Amino acid sequence: MDVASAMERLAPSFSLSPKEAWASLEKDPRWPDWQEGRMSARDWHLHVSKRLGTSQTFEEFTAAWNAALGPHPIQDNAFLEKLAKRYRLGLLSNTDPLHVAHMEASYEFFRYFPARTYSCRVGASKPDPLIYREALRASKVGAEEAIYIDDIPAYVEAARRLGMSGIAFESPGQLAVELQGHGVELD
Repeated sequence: MDVASAMERLAPSFSLSPKEAWASLEKDPRWPDWQEGRMSARDWHLHVSKRLGTSQTFEEFTAAWNAALGPHPIQDNAFLEKLAKRYRLGLLSNTDPLHVAHMEASYEFFRYFPARTYSCRVGASKPDPLIYREALRASKVGAEEAIYIDDIPAYVEAARRLGMSGIAFESPGQLAVELQGHGVELD
């Protein structure tokens, strides 16, 4: 994520560094409401604008907010395409409706994930077991059939507690080795 770009656009004169400003938003009491779909995008815009002391239009705010995603997410379309030919891929993300709309419209690799589970649509965020169960339901698999991958080890551990295999992502090479260790065919 490119939080610096988003924060510089959202609040250029804010006294905190971009990372500090983003962290303060993530710790905001309304953050769970935003991430879990209990707050509209327009209400979040008004809340953040008031908190940061800005007067951006909703459209300006949306563009600035989505700048956190960056133009090029880490991805390997060829790798995902190979996996998608043999396995049903599902995406599970703690995210908000503005980011969902932007990512689905902008990132080609989403096409490899027919099952997409977002915290803002489920009403729960990782590591809440509810969101993992919803992802399993959407993917039409049982926990024992699923391999959950995340770059946050605590989220991987939460998936394991529900009976899924889990891999803490560190690098593409490490992921390939661990997937093969779980019996996933990559060729």
